[in-house]
Amino acid sequence: MSGAALIHYEEYGAGPPLLLVHGVMITGAMFQPIQGQLALRHRVIVPDLRGHGSSRAMGPPYTVAALAADLVQVLDRLEISTIDVLGYSQGGAIAQAFAITYPERCRRLVLSCTYAYNAATLREKIEGRLVPLMIRLLGMPRFARLVISVGLKRVTQERAKWVIGLMEDQDPALMIEAWRQAMAFDSRQRLDEIRCPTLVIAAANDDAVPFHHAKMLHDGIIGSKLVVIADADHALVWAKPEELLRVSEEFLQA
Repeated sequence: MSGAALIHYEEYGAGPPLLLVHGVMITGAMFQPIQGQLALRHRVIVPDLRGHGSSRAMGPPYTVAALAADLVQVLDRLEISTIDVLGYSQGGAIAQAFAITYPERCRRLVLSCTYAYNAATLREKIEGRLVPLMIRLLGMPRFARLVISVGLKRVTQERAKWVIGLMEDQDPALMIEAWRQAMAFDSRQRLDEIRCPTLVIAAANDDAVPFHHAKMLHDGIIGSKLVVIADADHALVWAKPEELLRVSEEFLQA
């Protein structure tokens, strides 16, 4: 479903509204393993962020603030005043911006495999600079295969191929700019402004977004709850969807 000046979004199920926010270089389709079950209890809204997937025609800016504002436009079109939000990876950064900038719109917040600042260590700073160079050198198809071969070791070959398909179709120039804006995001000094009930989900073996990021979020967001999923990495949503569903639903239904 789409409309003038709106990012593309899909809608499933009925019940209390729930917004699923995907990460950089992929699309809302990444939530396919969990959206069906979520739609049994929720009115699930799944957008493609500006510059990604079916929203690729929407031009810059691709700042986290702009992406959060796009989500508000969708909610306004749907006449949804308040909503639960689940943000995954860079989608968690956008979810934080949404909760900070539009606190009256965010009922509950789930932050999965995400960060307040993704350049907190020397390794992360180096990786942040290397990614645009690698995209230019390899192109999106080969870059996607490289990323998945390194980061999705706990998923089946069939699932890995499916994720590659979601990534390789993205526009490389847009993804480089989206990546740069993701790396520029820094909510560390504003985490205490998030006052809605918040769940932070970490994957115990997440090399892409290591545990120190989850701890930073948990320590900074007053009253937040932290759950660590054992034997899981950044591919949690694809490798252990039932675990992500369980902890998220326990929190949302509380």
